[in-house]
Amino acid sequence: MLTDVIAALATPPGRSALAVIRLSGRGAFAVAAHCLHPFRPTPPRTVFRAQIVRPTTGEPIDDVLAACFPNPHSYTGEDLVEISTHGGLVVPADVVAALVAAGARPATPGEFTRRAVLHGKMDLLQAEATADLIDAASPVQRRRALQQLDRGLSSRLEELRSGILDLEALIAYDMDFPEEDEGPVSPARVARAWRQVRERVARLLETAPEGERLREGALLVIAGRPNVGKSSLFNALLGRERAIVTEIPGTTRDAIEAHAVIEGFPFRIVDTAGLRHSEDRVERLGIEVSRRYLDAADLVLFCDDSRATLKDSLTVAGNENRETVERDEFLARCVAPVVFVHTKADLAAEPPPVPSFRQSVAVSAVTGRGLAEVRRRLAEVAFGRLLSLGDVEPVVTRARHRAALEKALEELDAFQVAREGGVDAAAAATHLRAAVGALDDLIGAVTPDDVLDRVFASFCVGK
Repeated sequence: MLTDVIAALATPPGRSALAVIRLSGRGAFAVAAHCLHPFRPTPPRTVFRAQIVRPTTGEPIDDVLAACFPNPHSYTGEDLVEISTHGGLVVPADVVAALVAAGARPATPGEFTRRAVLHGKMDLLQAEATADLIDAASPVQRRRALQQLDRGLSSRLEELRSGILDLEALIAYDMDFPEEDEGPVSPARVARAWRQVRERVARLLETAPEGERLREGALLVIAGRPNVGKSSLFNALLGRERAIVTEIPGTTRDAIEAHAVIEGFPFRIVDTAGLRHSEDRVERLGIEVSRRYLDAADLVLFCDDSRATLKDSLTVAGNENRETVERDEFLARCVAPVVFVHTKADLAAEPPPVPSFRQSVAVSAVTGRGLAEVRRRLAEVAFGRLLSLGDVEPVVTRARHRAALEKALEELDAFQVAREGGVDAAAAATHLRAAVGALDDLIGAVTPDDVLDRVFASFCVGK
């Protein structure tokens, strides 16, 4: 399977100037020689012009440019040929079919990168970063993926692995050489080494919530009563008219979701039905959908009408109106962080006072007032840790990474519990070995096939 010659289109199908087709595996040059006339494997990494033909009939398919990359100096670590054809649907498909007829087989999703991992050209974290870089939809996603592709996270994990091995070496020294001149290793020294490596693992693990949010996009739910300007604010944040806006309360009957980039970070913004008691069955269903989105939200943008702010701010105990009670009930149930805004600031008779119950931003979707402040605050609430780290420190971006680090931290804690409980040093050290194994699995030093299958299942065929 790993030595098969594989072929695939590496660019999206459709009308385009060019298409790139990859051919890789033991015997790739022989397969290419059946289809490319002339075929020039030397000098390596040099582009040459050729005609590609059907191997069975010699019928011309296209005039192409091709380059050969001998193993091990190629993306996959195998003999590899890249062929640039004209774009479109027919020509690239015919070229792949010709290569298959000459002895190749169609590649499976992510098989080129999988072979790169198995041949030591990159580790599993770099392979995942390759997919993340392709899927990046915001500048911060791109920068983080590029850092991981440059072994930023891999290097940090190797440092953590080395720290655990150093701790294990202290235990081994204590067991094997207790009568050395300096005496056995002191418990304080072991505890200090354990604490240092544990804190470093824990700090990296703390980046997981925002790192995973960065990869998927933060789920931002816009909520509030009907007709407070939620849909207008939704459109303003997107920069286009996506939701219907009218002066009629209850216009939005269902949740509307769209992707947006705010301060360089990816967001999935959801405009929801206004929260209120309603006798309309369709509106009640929309409100139920809104509540489900609110339960899953990473953060909530809660809207109040600026024109109602003064009235609400003067409400006193024992004389609360129904809207204020409903708002407070909603806020009590809300689990996600909340950013408060007062909408329709352009219609307020005077600048709205800051309400006593929360700090908020006065905003107008019409004039743009306050939108920059809202965007800044949303980015801070959703990605504050990443903003403080900058682009230098590595970040955990996948559930697989988080699970492995949680396992390593669990084993480190189990080691310390065993030491404090008087467990034999050799038995306690097995937890350190398990922690190292968790990091090895994360990097891909020893990775079972089912893990590889899951990692590469989401890749495009030609990558």
